[in-house]
Amino acid sequence: MHPYAALTPEVVLDAVSAVGPRADGRLLAMSSYENRVYQVWLEDNSAVVAKFYRPGRWSEAQIDEEHAFAHELAEREIPVVAPIHKGTFSGFIFAVYPRRGGRTPELGDPKTLEWIGRFLGRIHAVGSTKKFAHREALTAQTFGHDARAYLLKSSLVPADLLDAWKAVTEQALHLVDSCYQRCEERAIRLHGDCHPGNILWTDEGPHFVDLDDARMGPAMQDLWMLLSGDRAAMSLQLQAVLKGYEQFMRFERSELHLLEALRTLRLIHYSAWIARRWDDPAFPAAFPWFNTQRYWQDRILELREQIALMQEEPLVVD
Repeated sequence: MHPYAALTPEVVLDAVSAVGPRADGRLLAMSSYENRVYQVWLEDNSAVVAKFYRPGRWSEAQIDEEHAFAHELAEREIPVVAPIHKGTFSGFIFAVYPRRGGRTPELGDPKTLEWIGRFLGRIHAVGSTKKFAHREALTAQTFGHDARAYLLKSSLVPADLLDAWKAVTEQALHLVDSCYQRCEERAIRLHGDCHPGNILWTDEGPHFVDLDDARMGPAMQDLWMLLSGDRAAMSLQLQAVLKGYEQFMRFERSELHLLEALRTLRLIHYSAWIARRWDDPAFPAAFPWFNTQRYWQDRILELREQIALMQEEPLVVD
């Protein structure tokens, strides 16, 4: 049985009740695959969000670093949702967060991008003051070469596509390494997974959720997922982000070489992430296309496109 098979609704409710006001019996499973996350209603008719960490993924010291970083940011009035309780229950490490609503930000609006950029600049200004001692770093090795090695050992790549996949990942990672060599990267503490789904927008502006992937890495990691479209569009978007960002933190222009390299690493790492979780029944159910020919054919084509993009000149911003 997978460890999460023991995470019954009763365990969730009892865990939340153990650290604060009692749960009233209502809970709602939220969209999350890496961990298990629930909205839980309490007897006073308020609600909280409870996250149960995947057993064996992070050590308690690494989880404590995530929480300490969130509190460090919140104490500086940076709108990051920090945990209000942490505990262990029935073998699960879990955290309870205040519930925060919001909508997906309008990334087509330069003012919205500038606003997000200001807060990212503040996050990175705090993140640059010291290093994580326990959490892993985002590097070409950890997200690329190690992920590729795992997939090769997993036997999940179809045999008739294996040679093509090996060749394209080898070439892609060679170019990723080259991009890193051209960059004066300074590793800082990051949000780590700053896609639009982890930025909730309200009339008062954005707030950032889910620091589960916080790690050491280049500043560009928290910026590139805000960009989309062709080169001209991404240049304008990045310029808007940096207009806000550089009010608080200088952006090292050589990290522009990393934009497509980090996108490439994410693509390879994503496949390895699903492969590593394939024994969790939630994954075959959520990603039924993962072990199909079409999936791996699309990944090969995707990486060929990334190879071409990494050979172009980086974006130009003022």
